[in-house]
Amino acid sequence: MSSTRTKIMQNGLRALHAMGMHRWLRPMSEGMGMILTLHRVRPAAELDASLGAFTDFAPNALLEITPEFLDTALEALKADGLALISMDEVVEALSNPIHERGRFAALTFDDGYIDNRDHALPVLEAHQAPATVYMPSDYPQGKGELWWVALEEMIRAAKQMVQPLDRDKGSVSLETAEDKLAFYLDVYWALRAIDQDTQRATVRQMAEDHGYDLEATCKALILSTPELIDLADHPLITIGAHTVTHRAIAKLSPEDAMAEMVEGANWLEANLGKRPDHFAFPYGDPGSAAERDFGLAEKAGFKSAVTTRKGMLYRDHADHLFGLPRVSLNGAYQDTRYIELFASGAPFLLANGFKKVA
Repeated sequence: MSSTRTKIMQNGLRALHAMGMHRWLRPMSEGMGMILTLHRVRPAAELDASLGAFTDFAPNALLEITPEFLDTALEALKADGLALISMDEVVEALSNPIHERGRFAALTFDDGYIDNRDHALPVLEAHQAPATVYMPSDYPQGKGELWWVALEEMIRAAKQMVQPLDRDKGSVSLETAEDKLAFYLDVYWALRAIDQDTQRATVRQMAEDHGYDLEATCKALILSTPELIDLADHPLITIGAHTVTHRAIAKLSPEDAMAEMVEGANWLEANLGKRPDHFAFPYGDPGSAAERDFGLAEKAGFKSAVTTRKGMLYRDHADHLFGLPRVSLNGAYQDTRYIELFASGAPFLLANGFKKVA
């Protein structure tokens, strides 16, 4: 089930494609290339099997694509003249003013899901496409709190629930998929807005109240430490840092933010034998990663840091290596028309008011 906002964006992009605006905007919008954001990659049948009776309630489906679409997207990007390169090569291309190469795309996967290895990696191998996997250090240890997944699964199983941050409303009926989606979005955005300690305490209390095992979810979905070590040895894979606990950096004190960055990198270095050069801000939107945090990422010793601010890469990003934009391969946009639009850069230049560095 798509939210109203997603449907509006889909319609807008389809109209942009139908009018061909992306073609005449392309000379000014396409830039040097882009960094792609991905989370999960798994067959549609696996997603369908996980939904149970409420097949229209899948708010986190936008965080996953099928292996078939990943293959289609990479083929389309290559056909459009984009080379598939690593984050090391992205930094080199941006940093070296005399470095000239064709346009490019870099693949990045957030959070370290098992399906990145099982379903995405074979596609990457077929295309010889490098990728960076950004891993919070708590996750492979089985201590991660994938609260957005937990929230969806708790709501799916419940017939009624109390809004944990607004208990005065009393119980809310969750009999239909529409009820569940409305409740999910209400709670999700409320949790995203509050301080990180309260957010996690609230989710833990919800899990306790509903008999939900947060650690079991982490262990079921995320690569274990031995599995991560094995994946890191693959010649196409780079492991990047993604904090310790996947908390929004902008909502933390400078000291706590730096600890999240540095301690996450320390754990990866100790276990993988190499310190990560690249970092991804959890959530990555302006409310989760801002100018202060870009400076902290540089101070922490990384060579780059990526956000989820939408946009292409331009030569001006040489001065903004710690707040790089990305383009999401989103489950709601599994259509080659969108790949053509995204590769042109037109939707992002328009959305950013023609500012190349937003």
